[in-house]
Amino acid sequence: MPRTPTSMPAPVRWLVAIAAVLSAFLAMDSLRLFSETPLMDFVITVQNHYYYALLALLLPLAFLIYPAHARATHYWYDAVLGAGAFAVCGFFFVNAETMLDYGWEFAAPTYAVWMSYLLWALALEAVRRCGGLTLFVLVLVFSLYPIVAERLPGPISGMTSSVAETASYHVMSIESILGLPFRAFAQLVIGFLIFGIALQHTGGGRFFINLAFAMFGHVRGGSAKVAIVSSGLMGSMSGSVITNVLTTGQMTIPAMKRDGMSSEYAGGVEACASTGGVLLPPIMGSTAFVMATFLNVPYTTVALAAAIPALLYFFGLFVQVDAYAARTGLQGTPREQLPSLAATMREGWFYIASFAVLIFLLVYLQREAVAPFYATGLLLALNQLSRNRWDVRAAGAFLVAAGKLLVELLAIMAGVGLIVGALSLTGLSGTLVNDLLYLAGDSVLLLLLMGALTSFVLGIGMTVTAAYIFLAIILAPALIQGGLDPMSVHLFILYWGMLSFITPPVALGAFAAASIAGASSLTTGFKAMRLGSVIYFIPFFFVLDPALTMAGSFWDTLSATVTVGVGVLLIAGSLQDYLPGLGFLDRSGAAGKAGRLLTGVGGGLVALPGLELIGFDVGDMALLVAGGAMALLGVVLARRPAEPVPA
Repeated sequence: MPRTPTSMPAPVRWLVAIAAVLSAFLAMDSLRLFSETPLMDFVITVQNHYYYALLALLLPLAFLIYPAHARATHYWYDAVLGAGAFAVCGFFFVNAETMLDYGWEFAAPTYAVWMSYLLWALALEAVRRCGGLTLFVLVLVFSLYPIVAERLPGPISGMTSSVAETASYHVMSIESILGLPFRAFAQLVIGFLIFGIALQHTGGGRFFINLAFAMFGHVRGGSAKVAIVSSGLMGSMSGSVITNVLTTGQMTIPAMKRDGMSSEYAGGVEACASTGGVLLPPIMGSTAFVMATFLNVPYTTVALAAAIPALLYFFGLFVQVDAYAARTGLQGTPREQLPSLAATMREGWFYIASFAVLIFLLVYLQREAVAPFYATGLLLALNQLSRNRWDVRAAGAFLVAAGKLLVELLAIMAGVGLIVGALSLTGLSGTLVNDLLYLAGDSVLLLLLMGALTSFVLGIGMTVTAAYIFLAIILAPALIQGGLDPMSVHLFILYWGMLSFITPPVALGAFAAASIAGASSLTTGFKAMRLGSVIYFIPFFFVLDPALTMAGSFWDTLSATVTVGVGVLLIAGSLQDYLPGLGFLDRSGAAGKAGRLLTGVGGGLVALPGLELIGFDVGDMALLVAGGAMALLGVVLARRPAEPVPA
């Protein structure tokens, strides 16, 4: 029988659980959670000790959890690779202080160079197993690039290094494997990953669904609105689109089908909500923490900047679902068939309590690194006082799930670090920025379109985090030099990297939802693309008007939010042939089609900020007036004629 990551034998599960506990302990100890003086201070004397210790704990497990190929049935070679990874990471752990004192990344002894070759190769194989073939090929090509940099054509040429110098730099510097992605993982991400897993395993998904049903289940299209709220909240906690679809979707998709929605529509709603959840503060995905490290700002700054764009996206989803329900006559579930809000809160109040502690520590005390550990501790303690308390088996399943997620992300971060290191060693990152500016002719609009397309394509074949890091190094500096706000630029890249989850032909989030709904994968993908259409426009709105990311004054932010909200309402109404308060926009014939098109285009112009930044002398007011007039004409043309009153 082929081996999969979910069919781990008992000894491997024990190793994964132990690695999760030790990794969490190391992370907490490095943050001085136990005392002002770290308990491991006698072992970990420099920061590199901590990084190599994490590698030694987690990297070997990538070979034991993930099979070498689809039909792998044996373990002996995986055990050899795992033992080799542990030994070589142990070597660098022991020598961490020495390599800093003597600058081994530039002048290492021969035996250290050979160990660097080994860890480089093992990191590449771990990336292949955990991150997929596309990411592996990209990492392999870039990690070898410094060896041949001078022989390549002008735009992509750089400073060449020998094989030994390249290996030493990759493994022993803090710019490659131990570079910014890995450091963000070690210093910030671990705690939030563990909190998300704890929330899933304590039943947080069911609580959020029951809470959403109690609040919205009775309104028209209630089950779809429940999916939006519950999947949005759970996605924000878990930070994973696919995980969110496969957990909350098991409950929301059947509920939507029972209420009369087609399988494809139900799957599309769940895919869009789960995708948006990863963009919704307070946690978002691991990419947000890497972004904070790139921008050298507190994580709360990133979360606040992401709040309004994410809420506008969910507003667009809500409007479309409400319009669909109005158009198809779908009613909500009777209140007597829904869970009671009071009973739901009594049973799951501790989720709210742990969530409140997390927000308090993040926003008020600005303790983002320690916040998830305190919140997780409170959640687990309160869970043991509830009716759903864990037994030994459940606790073990939680530790295995946490360890598996840490292993996967560590391997990917180490692999992406190899790309960062190659660009750093050759100096190519600065050269590419200048080349991009030259190709675009200093046109910010062209750079934005190139960035959107590149982000989308990379998001298809790579994890969102890997695609974001790659573009944050190469593309973001060029956009920022073009006069755009740094935070808005980085969020723009993140949004477009996420779009592959709901956009065919890949649409992994939609395909996962289709498997639960028993629907056509491609049809579900196109449904999700239509439902989530607002997300294709929102990045352009906030990158051209940073007030949407709270970069301006309060009144600038409020004005921009209201304007874009109106535009989103018009765009959604044109897509669903219905506007709240105005009724159906479903007149047949050429006039109706033209009216719906004018309504959508007018909504886009209303939401679009002034175009001065991208080289057009068109201000906000001109766009607002033109868009409003166009949308008004469109509504008049598309609105269903009133039924004649019988005599």
